[in-house]
Amino acid sequence: MKPFSFSVKGEVNFGAGSLNELPAKISARNLKKVLLVSDPYLEKIGLVKKAGDLLAEKEIAYITFTEVEANPSAETVARGASIFVENNVDGIVCLGGGSPIDVAKAVAVVGTNGGKIEDYAGFNRVGKPVAPIIAVPTTAGTGSEVTSVAVIKNSDNFKMPIGSDKILPECVLLDPLLITTLPSSVAAATGMDALTHAVEAYLSLEATPFSDIIAEKAISLIGANIRLFVANRTNLEAASAMLLGSTFAGMAFALSRLGNVHALSHPLSGHFGVPHGVANALLFPVVLEFNALADSGKYEKIYRLITGEKACPGNFQPKMLVDEIRRLNAEIGLPQKLSALGITEGSLSLLVPDAMKSNLLLYNPRQTTQKDVEQLYLNAM
Repeated sequence: MKPFSFSVKGEVNFGAGSLNELPAKISARNLKKVLLVSDPYLEKIGLVKKAGDLLAEKEIAYITFTEVEANPSAETVARGASIFVENNVDGIVCLGGGSPIDVAKAVAVVGTNGGKIEDYAGFNRVGKPVAPIIAVPTTAGTGSEVTSVAVIKNSDNFKMPIGSDKILPECVLLDPLLITTLPSSVAAATGMDALTHAVEAYLSLEATPFSDIIAEKAISLIGANIRLFVANRTNLEAASAMLLGSTFAGMAFALSRLGNVHALSHPLSGHFGVPHGVANALLFPVVLEFNALADSGKYEKIYRLITGEKACPGNFQPKMLVDEIRRLNAEIGLPQKLSALGITEGSLSLLVPDAMKSNLLLYNPRQTTQKDVEQLYLNAM
């Protein structure tokens, strides 16, 4: 067993109705004025107002920024940072899926450290501590609430990672009631995003016994509940399991990193606007098939965790897991081919160079060349 180390930071609070704890969490940090970051959809359905009313009731000053798009850009971060500075904000509350949480992290960096978010692309380039961040996820999805990375699109449509322990949210409120209003399509895409996180973390070359324990629990929670949740988002038990599973998956990949699925999915979102969860779900079985050559026994464990089978037939083959993921995607209504999204072989000139820039290829269990990346995209078409 190779040497490893880990640390667990931040405060996570789980429970139906835990959004109501938001004012107390802000007051406990002596924040005078917060920026509430969210997106137009959550504003439209009243969740932003609900959070704002909780703050107003306790006389906590706040200002909202709800311009976050599905694949947030550096320009969006710049607008949010200007509001942060102009209003003398000293803390950030992010309400939403991965995009608002990532924007909140990026705004905290620029608002506190200055410059542009492009200045911080990469890892460990944030100098000064950032404003405290309180994250309230509204999807069972990205796990961004417990990671030290934000992903922001630059002017070339490249999705830049910004990685620093300084941007890890100080406090997380996991309220399963907040995900019960998700459209089924979003529940499906974000749920497969979370499952991909857990499996890629589990198969990563950087996986450790500690990250494996968390990833296994995430896989079992999501595998047992994703169909139930997509079928009926008001199923609170399924919603709770999905939300916890998503957060555990985020913790796992924060420790052990991701792999080819994410390396290849980011260019699909950056250049073609494919929702992150949809891109991951579509690429997931293709990459699993490619990585099967490197399987050391974990594929069977993943298969059992997802399906709930105590034991597999004596002749387990990795293709059984690949087929199970394809079947799951089909059952919850996700697209099966990139061509269905209008992405063809002519797109490779945009996709392949950006995928090759990703350091996530280094953690994939099977070594991956540029030719492999091209073929994986073709296999997904």
